Amino acid sequence: MSGLRRCRRSDTDGAAHHHIVIESFIPLARLVRRTIRKHAGHPTREVGVIRILALTVHSEWQPTGAGGCRPPDCHRFRSAENRKRIRGTTSMNSNLKRLAKATAIALLWTVSAAWAHEGMWMPGQTAEVGAAMRADGLQIDPAQLGRLDAGPLNAIVSLGGCSASFVSPQGLVATNHHCVFGSIQYHSKEGQDYLTNGFLAKSVDEELPAAPGSRIYVIEHMRDVTADMLNGVSDKLNGFARYERLDTNRKTLIAACEEQPNRRCEVWAYYGGASYYLEQKLEIQDVRLVYAPALGIGNFGGETDNWMWPRHTGDFGFYRAYVAPDGSARPYARDNVPYRPKSWLPIARDGVKEGDFVMVAGFPGSTNRLRTADEVRFNFAHYEPLLQRLLSDYAAQIRQATTGNREAQIRYASILQGAENYEKKLAGDLAGADAIGLEARKATEEKAYRDWVADDPARQARYGAAIRELDAIVAENSRASLEELRQALLDRAQILSSARGLYRWAKEREKSDEDRESGFQDRDRNQTVDQLMQIERRYLPDIDRKLFEAALDEYRRLNEKDRDTAFETALDQIGLDRLYADTKLADTATRLGWLDKPAAAFELSDDPFIKLAVALYPGDIATERAAKDRAGRTQAARATYMQGLRAYRQSIGRSVYPDANGSLRITWGKVTGRTRDGQIWTPFTTAEGLLAKHTGKGEFDAPDAIVAAIQAKDYGPYVAPTLGTLPVDFMSTVDITNGNSGSATLNGRGEFVGLAFDGTLEGVISDWAPDADRDRAIHVDSRFMLWTMDKIDGAGRLLKEMGVRPSSRSCADRKR
Repeated sequence: MSGLRRCRRSDTDGAAHHHIVIESFIPLARLVRRTIRKHAGHPTREVGVIRILALTVHSEWQPTGAGGCRPPDCHRFRSAENRKRIRGTTSMNSNLKRLAKATAIALLWTVSAAWAHEGMWMPGQTAEVGAAMRADGLQIDPAQLGRLDAGPLNAIVSLGGCSASFVSPQGLVATNHHCVFGSIQYHSKEGQDYLTNGFLAKSVDEELPAAPGSRIYVIEHMRDVTADMLNGVSDKLNGFARYERLDTNRKTLIAACEEQPNRRCEVWAYYGGASYYLEQKLEIQDVRLVYAPALGIGNFGGETDNWMWPRHTGDFGFYRAYVAPDGSARPYARDNVPYRPKSWLPIARDGVKEGDFVMVAGFPGSTNRLRTADEVRFNFAHYEPLLQRLLSDYAAQIRQATTGNREAQIRYASILQGAENYEKKLAGDLAGADAIGLEARKATEEKAYRDWVADDPARQARYGAAIRELDAIVAENSRASLEELRQALLDRAQILSSARGLYRWAKEREKSDEDRESGFQDRDRNQTVDQLMQIERRYLPDIDRKLFEAALDEYRRLNEKDRDTAFETALDQIGLDRLYADTKLADTATRLGWLDKPAAAFELSDDPFIKLAVALYPGDIATERAAKDRAGRTQAARATYMQGLRAYRQSIGRSVYPDANGSLRITWGKVTGRTRDGQIWTPFTTAEGLLAKHTGKGEFDAPDAIVAAIQAKDYGPYVAPTLGTLPVDFMSTVDITNGNSGSATLNGRGEFVGLAFDGTLEGVISDWAPDADRDRAIHVDSRFMLWTMDKIDGAGRLLKEMGVRPSSRSCADRKR
């Protein structure tokens, strides 16, 4: 499946990146560290990293918390920040220095100019890039892309980890198949295998509640709250106190915003915490599954074709947003009615062709393009190699544990998909870093910036100390990040993960709501309940035990000082047999019942998983406090460092967009193929290519109906004139990453022409450094979507709702 879910999938700094949103119960220290990363201004790593490592249950709702694991900080970088500007040198030396500096700056500018489409721009930055968009083919007024109260942007919605868009006045939402996969899996079982066969509601009455925790977020407003966030924040505060002040300010802003009913608000950090924006969203809680094609369409090619081109995957699906009859948002109720959005995207009558302008609006989870050279070196030398190996092992363990057991395969399908997907992405990262010489490129860019600082006493006074401080703190963060990877493995035991979260809830309820940690406030309760409920369809005790045993083996590779002695002692006393035999938390009602019990009840409980949770708590709190201190110091240093970097880049004529952090962004490019050594990638794949790949087995098993229709060339009005056949997917130069999965792809008139769902393995390194030659996004073509709905699955009801006239007869109709 695509690698573009925030939880590649953040989904985790990918982080994700924002406050803690509970997905499954991730241990308290790491839950808080998600918030910590947010305040420190890091885009963190995909939430999916922690979710996958910790087990955790997959859902298409993937929070963008500050969370989990972020590209670690590392070794101290020794460079020009300590050099003084030398005065009184000879004219020749001065001229040589100026020439060298001019050459370096010119080189950097040339690289930037070559990648004109690079950038994930905030809506408020459209004035900076509007002329370039116009020149490339945008036909609507660029100012329109800065408005959240009008189309097309107010038709763009977030699913909490994927992107999506309204495509009808009745609240129909188009997104990727892999973004609705969790809901398909949730309703599947032996004898009702929607995973394999797909799902289509023939009427609104047949539309199914999406998996617990599913949300549709409609962005209403964004405003700069930097002054409010930095109120009371000063250099006199130590790291922990600075973090706490930022957290208090954030919660105050959110509480005021959420006084409006049915709103979910978030404060996003940009440029390392140098600026902050408050985002206000309508939270639609009743989300229903409407349509998803068969697995042989929505995931045709499977993991083999993931991140690859040519691609023939129909990666699309549909939800619908529901609200109360009075229009207010509320949880599922039988008398709820379809939501009526203010805008929806019109479906383009004509698709795209090679060279056409396209743009994507969505919620990219995280990029790391503004990281320091030390962070880059550490990530590719230590962090990602370990993470890739852990995920590879995890996927193999799941496959082995579920072999021959179809019910187990269905229950663990989402988790396995996430592990395999992200592991492959990491392989692309590691290969891409070598291929483009990332370490040397980053060192050159950073040296030019630091030399610029060192060359002027005023700049040195303003930015020099922050550069030195950041170098030191990244080394601390790097060491901690490797420990966190293995510590996170304990939560592959789903019931242990739940018990830890439940106990933390009990401890937090002893405080007033405003004093609780993020993720444990009243605003988070409903999402917590949803996550506790998800386990019932994604858990089997015998499988969980096998995965936990493997996780324990890896955890014990930690140095003894980095392991939790109290936990290990308690586990030795309980034993794995009793752990699973004696727990009552596997029952959903029992699990939910513990959400309202006091901490004393946990401390007196005989449930073995609760005993482990209580044993882990003190160590978790200590780890959390240390992480908060590092985060506060990181924010102080990185915010100033980024102010200097922006000033430097502006001095050489380069606009600076912030790293992706889960907030709304716009990017654009052209429908363009790619030439590689001995290969020419044309920008479109076709139905005939799909048929050529079809084997009738495994990942390349297309439904009989689609095979018959292609053989008959029954393409109706969906043929692309320039191709003379039915397009399936297309490739473009738009700049996307995790979280962009399901993003609407629009033409120059703002009309819907497809959905972004993946990139190429060679291009995933763009999360760290864009490269014009390598970076390509993959989109499912709207013509293939409409053809599948019309000719294969008989979804004429939905087509009419979208303003598309179905063909006279479909293959599905003829079969009936």
